[in-house]
Amino acid sequence: MNRLNELTPARVRRVGWEALRDKLGPAGALKFILDYDRGEGDYTELRRKIFQGKTVKNIIQDMKSSIP
Repeated sequence: MNRLNELTPARVRRVGWEALRDKLGPAGALKFILDYDRGEGDYTELRRKIFQGKTVKNIIQDMKSSIP
């Protein structure tokens, strides 16, 4: 695992998870992952803008119409 080109993204995630789990335990590792990336922006405000003026029925219709 010393060679950078052998570290695929999937392998990095797996080895990283194993390291966190070994050091922190399963619950601690999960807590770290959940706390690590909180995203950015204001999701509540974005949601209000996206769905402004729409009913639940409209949203469901939009979702159904986007299915190929």
